[in-house]
Amino acid sequence: MKNLEKRAEFLVFGKPDIQDQDIDEVIACLKTGWIGTGPRVDTFESQFRKYKQAGNAVAMNSCTAGLHLSLLALGIGPGDEVITSPLTFCATVNSIIHTGATPVLADVCPLSMNIDPLAIESKITEKTKCVLPVHFAGRPCSMDSILEIVSENQLFLVEDCAHAIETEYHGRPAGTFGEFGCFSFYATKNVVTGEGGMVISDDDEKADHVKRLALHGLSKNAWKRFSDEGYQHYFVEELGFKYNMMDLQAALGIHQLKRVEKNWKRREQLWHHYTDMLASLPIILPAPPENDTRHAYHLYTILIDEKNTGLSRDNVVTKMHQEGVGTGIHYLSIPEHPYYQRTFGWKPDDFPNAMSIGRQTMSLPLSPRLSDLDVDWVIEATQNTFLC
Repeated sequence: MKNLEKRAEFLVFGKPDIQDQDIDEVIACLKTGWIGTGPRVDTFESQFRKYKQAGNAVAMNSCTAGLHLSLLALGIGPGDEVITSPLTFCATVNSIIHTGATPVLADVCPLSMNIDPLAIESKITEKTKCVLPVHFAGRPCSMDSILEIVSENQLFLVEDCAHAIETEYHGRPAGTFGEFGCFSFYATKNVVTGEGGMVISDDDEKADHVKRLALHGLSKNAWKRFSDEGYQHYFVEELGFKYNMMDLQAALGIHQLKRVEKNWKRREQLWHHYTDMLASLPIILPAPPENDTRHAYHLYTILIDEKNTGLSRDNVVTKMHQEGVGTGIHYLSIPEHPYYQRTFGWKPDDFPNAMSIGRQTMSLPLSPRLSDLDVDWVIEATQNTFLC
């Protein structure tokens, strides 16, 4: 330990890496007067499509919207069941509920924290229509096993890639395994547009369907009706939603996407440095990335077992805050929340692995904007918390 002086400024968890070129692009967008859906959204979609090696990319106002529309575009609705992970943000489950379908939870593997393929198989019924895996913390799910399950049972596959912009499994980008992959650009993500998301698909017809649904069900390129190409009539082709991304949001993300690989390498460095420096503490560190996979290093999650440390996870969060370091909790399992308990009768101990992880996990700061001194502070605060 370096016995650093107490931080004068609190280290905010998940503070986005906004640079001058991002700010300049937003200002340029404002000066054009075109701040709604327009040419910068087109540019952002094109860049993301190329980065993910996908046939199509459709920008959204959130990953939640992308998940919702992906399921709707597959015809999923009342009477259907969708299997997903209990260790995720509520948006994953809510997107299923908003279609009228029933979410079905399958427990996670304790090591990877991702949905367990064997648990998926045990949950399949004649009502099952789709599997919705979550690449938790940026670690890819066991996609070979999941693909085999969906193929054998003739199910759809939609990937929740909110943590997985850079993730790959056996050389293939996350989000390209199923009918749709859905990504997040929320303020704490690896590419930030404030709020925002993206849906990718190799199916042109399905991608067009999602694009229509995202803007009231209007005919394609409806935003151009106000462009200098001359007025174009639009037609409402089906009942849609207001889920489109604005140029203001895309402007914030365009240059960040260009830095995504550089930022990933910095987070990889920090992730392994944490592992080296915290190995002696009485906590469980994240498992190493599996062979032939690419971890996005979106979250660095440690597990705190009160029996081993004498501290609860919440005690540790408080102590870290007192040390001047913000942390994250990702996540209490879905069955911990009152709404889902009332609505579906779920109990946390029905999903023991997700329950245990959700009650013990804590995420350390992992932003590329962290200086070496910031990282030293995080390490010392963590060591002080458990050793003092």
